[in-house]
Amino acid sequence: MGSITPPGRAQPRLFRLRQARRRPVLAAVLVAAFLATFLIDWAVTLPAFSATSAPATSQACTVSPDNGCIQGTITDSERKPAEGVDVDVTGPSGFDETATTNNEGRWSVSVDTAGEYTVSVDQGTLPKGQYLTNAADAERKVQATLNANVGQIFQLSDQQGVTTSTDSSSVSPQRAWQQFASGLRLGLLIALASIGLSLIYGTTGLSSFSHGEQVTLGGLLAYVFANQLGWNIWVTGIVVTLLCAATGYLQDAAIWRPLRRRRISLTQLMIVTIGLSIAAQYAFQYFFGASTVRIQQGNPDTIRFAGVTLTVQSYVAMGIALVVLVATGLFLAKTRFGRATRAVSDNPALAAASGIDVDRVIRFVWTLAAGLAGLSGVMLGLVLNGVNWQTGLQLLLLMFASVTLGGLGTAYGALVGSMIIGVVVELTNLVLPGDFKYATALVILILILLFRPQGIFGRAERIG
Repeated sequence: MGSITPPGRAQPRLFRLRQARRRPVLAAVLVAAFLATFLIDWAVTLPAFSATSAPATSQACTVSPDNGCIQGTITDSERKPAEGVDVDVTGPSGFDETATTNNEGRWSVSVDTAGEYTVSVDQGTLPKGQYLTNAADAERKVQATLNANVGQIFQLSDQQGVTTSTDSSSVSPQRAWQQFASGLRLGLLIALASIGLSLIYGTTGLSSFSHGEQVTLGGLLAYVFANQLGWNIWVTGIVVTLLCAATGYLQDAAIWRPLRRRRISLTQLMIVTIGLSIAAQYAFQYFFGASTVRIQQGNPDTIRFAGVTLTVQSYVAMGIALVVLVATGLFLAKTRFGRATRAVSDNPALAAASGIDVDRVIRFVWTLAAGLAGLSGVMLGLVLNGVNWQTGLQLLLLMFASVTLGGLGTAYGALVGSMIIGVVVELTNLVLPGDFKYATALVILILILLFRPQGIFGRAERIG
């Protein structure tokens, strides 16, 4: 008979083996965290970056008993900030000052005398292909007082000679077609992040509230590499996607897998994602500030195609998103690992009984989801002409509405849901002003949960 190792000796050895396997992972996490922190801190504070930063614009004005503020915003035909537009303000006692819009389209002038002022827009500084909705609106009379703000908003159009009443406030077939195209663009970019969110839920049952911060991370890293370091935008996109995918791998290795092994409940895990989301937001704000930063400084060129005017970056982003989404779908449908991922998403216990390494599949899903979210952040930063520390948080509701509409846990459902949400949200902008359109996603989410909680492609299941 062969000798039997006493349990008292076997267990310590097994424990040491497990500890030895964990050490490389923990070391990789610590090294990656140190390098990421050093790189971001170095990139943000390097003095040489001032040579490639945006030109200085007017400082923000703060009212007081001794002064008042005349300020406002200028947005282009796609409701994006118009940067670099000169606004001249003249008034009593020979007052004459010029302000320049910043990367948020904002301008402001401080006045120390109450009275009537004239606000004029220098049409020669408008972005290429953009015009005032009414040429006569280039000069306005305003009444300024001390210790108060006076706001003025200028709206641009891509067509010369149109007026505000026919272009900005009325619903027309041309405007509806333009908003529909913008909805398709938004849907494609949301889908990049939503597919990963849906796969995470399908394989782990976890609704990750920190997924939006992966989108923000992608946009901010693209700002560091493309804007501050001057990298080529294509190289930046590839590097940022890989770095974001690495953060997903490290997250699962350092946080989620150990918590799963301790059989932490999904509610507790969800609370961890909320805390991680808050921590990431304030980390972004600490390193990058609260203002919006631009990945590329130049004003984007526009292309008119099939009656729709979009920026070059928009068309490129839509094409990249479509290719990546198709490639992801083919991977899940045609490859062995993709089928294993779908099997784990359908029934993790049965997949494990069939010999599938569930932990390995989940690790891959976290990696893929973070990479796609990072790529989405890069594309959104280019399309929206800026990214800030709350970009991902603002899109999180749209992502949850998309995956719920399509069916929780299904990648194809997330794609279809994202396209529907994107189009509906942008079309809502025809009748609702500004960011009120995002409330439409909440209404859709409530209606889905009331009438079809399993979503379009989801399966109805008995609970209890």
